[in-house]
Amino acid sequence: MPKHAIEANFDGLVGPTHNYAGLSWGNVASKANVNAVANPREAALQGLAKMKHLADRGYVQGVLPPHERPHIPTLKALGYRGSDEQILAAVARDNPVLLSAVASASSMWTANAATVSASADTRDHRVHFTPANLNAKFHRSIEHVVTGRVLRSIFSDEAYFAHHPALPPVSQFGDEGAANHTRLCASHGEPGVELFVYGAVAFDDDAPGPKTFPARQTLEASQAIARLHGLDDRHAVFAQQNPAAIDAGVFHNDVIAVGNGNVLFYHEQAFLNEDRVLADISGRLKGAELEPVRVRESQVPLADAVASYLFNSQLLNTPDGMLLAVPAECRETPSVSHYLDELLASGGPITAVEVFDVKQSMRNGGGPACLRLRVVLRDDELKAMNHGVVLTDELYGHLTAWVQGHYRDRLSQEDLADPMLVQETRHALDELTGILGLGMIYDFQH
Repeated sequence: MPKHAIEANFDGLVGPTHNYAGLSWGNVASKANVNAVANPREAALQGLAKMKHLADRGYVQGVLPPHERPHIPTLKALGYRGSDEQILAAVARDNPVLLSAVASASSMWTANAATVSASADTRDHRVHFTPANLNAKFHRSIEHVVTGRVLRSIFSDEAYFAHHPALPPVSQFGDEGAANHTRLCASHGEPGVELFVYGAVAFDDDAPGPKTFPARQTLEASQAIARLHGLDDRHAVFAQQNPAAIDAGVFHNDVIAVGNGNVLFYHEQAFLNEDRVLADISGRLKGAELEPVRVRESQVPLADAVASYLFNSQLLNTPDGMLLAVPAECRETPSVSHYLDELLASGGPITAVEVFDVKQSMRNGGGPACLRLRVVLRDDELKAMNHGVVLTDELYGHLTAWVQGHYRDRLSQEDLADPMLVQETRHALDELTGILGLGMIYDFQH
């Protein structure tokens, strides 16, 4: 008999160096807001408000910490020498783009942190974690080491949790984490179907792929993770993303599709072979019929879907159906707002829409779904994890005060060379690890 399980959301807490550097080629919003002045304090408080709202609704809501930025150890590994102040001055003078990269707060988008497989699907019946190598972008490729430490600290009991290192950091095994992975099931505690979406086949020069923007996820990476996690053919489906969608700015699958339970909410241009993908999922899904919610181009043009991040929304169970948690931009885009009204009137599985203000994140190309990593946990697994990161009223109060006490309300690209920013960030993160009970996860703590 299947055990009871829930899907917990672990949101990334926006870091003190949140800025707009436009580092992500292929991410339309990121490039559009390059060099704008950011407000790290507002960004972090917006993210916390989203977490608190969902926790108040009864969802298990966890918090993942920001990474140490600017990351001086990376600059030292690239040959820079001297004090922190001397290193920052040299990089700001010689290579300001590199400085922006090692100061990026991109770890806030924890949908890219890792791929997670539920214990009901895996061969050894443990929850499996593989941090994403994110090697398509230098500023993100330095994240997986600390991500792995954080996940091991939270999910430390080896009787319930299995951890794997990131895949080899080469383009053939480019891995973007859960942003290209979703799980469909009759209920969270029952065996499900894990959908891996890739943009290119690395070892086949004749395979179709995008022409303008890079395909960040490879089939080979997705297959490797499925093997590592002990997923057999009954629990894994591999689907290619539509290359035209990637070239339109759909850099991850979670920009054009999201699934929950037996519902797959997607744009008609999401997949290269839509009928085959749906058939593969339906043939493996046990205990429930797949309910596709297909959005036509005539209803929401692909450009509007990308601009509004309609599909980068959270799809959550409620007692009366499913809740779609959307960014405010969805109600500011006429075609999308009209579609949402039609969706609610359709009598389908999505019965409620709630709007969240995450504008600071959206300006860098990350909506509500980018900010969270989903982890399916049975009751015993939930009990076994570190509860210091689970959001409560008390923790929310601590974190809000922590942000207000440590974060700047204005950050420009020039500010990244300020040596005081390094000290401010380290002091804040050292305090945060104590608040969350994570131990020494940062390089500066060792």
